[in-house]
Amino acid sequence: MPVDAVSLDHVAKRYGSVEALADLSLSIAPGEMFGLIGPDGAGKTTTIRVMCGLLAADAGTVRVLGLDPRRDHRKLTDAVGYLSQSFSLYGDLSIDENIAFFAEIHGMRDYGRRRDRLLAMTQLTPFRGRLAGQLSGGMKQKLALACTLVHEPRIILLDEPTTGVDPVSRREFWKLLSEFQVQGITIVMSTPYLDEAERCARVALLHNGRLLAMDTPSALRQALPGRLFEVITPDHRKAARLLPELDGVESVELFGERAHVRMKSGVDLNVSQLEETLRRGGLATTSVRPLTASLEDVFVAKLGEA
Repeated sequence: MPVDAVSLDHVAKRYGSVEALADLSLSIAPGEMFGLIGPDGAGKTTTIRVMCGLLAADAGTVRVLGLDPRRDHRKLTDAVGYLSQSFSLYGDLSIDENIAFFAEIHGMRDYGRRRDRLLAMTQLTPFRGRLAGQLSGGMKQKLALACTLVHEPRIILLDEPTTGVDPVSRREFWKLLSEFQVQGITIVMSTPYLDEAERCARVALLHNGRLLAMDTPSALRQALPGRLFEVITPDHRKAARLLPELDGVESVELFGERAHVRMKSGVDLNVSQLEETLRRGGLATTSVRPLTASLEDVFVAKLGEA
């Protein structure tokens, strides 16, 4: 029977009176791209740090490639790559020198071909002599990823790697992750961006250290009960007050200027009924349309249940 790349079994972690992780259980298959999703304070960073052995769990069992990341830390060092939110490049070293530094930390000597391939994949080859301190934010993230991967780990743990990175660089970064996954590398990443989570094979939705749901993005969306509508009006806040008065409405959530209206399971209200409710309340509608649920809708619904 194949060993999970990562498994957490009833893991708990506290910082004083703060419960960072509460009875968290999950497993990640070899070669899987797995996302830890949730807002700040959800427990994503703590989960990543427990996985790589930087933090000890207060309760439960943690295994990475079948090993305890605390007790067997030395054995796992070469098998795991960790890219933290505060990953530090050396600004006064060139791209080449940064990669060489991280390769030699892991005891690699013949890393030239690996370095050249990573530079080509990250499109950093033309800039290999440039100091890291002179790189753009997106280029720094790509260099950080190359430094994390130069020792050929089997698993990479990425803690919000695209936070603060421009949209174009984010797309390039995800393209790189997909290429590395094809090579069989297990990728575990945390992100506050739910659009990014759609790219993962499976995701775990976390809130206050607790697991709200875990499945494929499509399965989570399909499991959300009740029809969903998007409502746009000149006064979206007033709409959010009026719509819950309509019998059959389960919830109304504001997403910017749009209201997402979720019906109770089995209720078959339609667009015209929603429009009529708003008209009676003195609101004209710019747009009312059926909507396919997003992971954001799922997350908000799960928070409501919790």
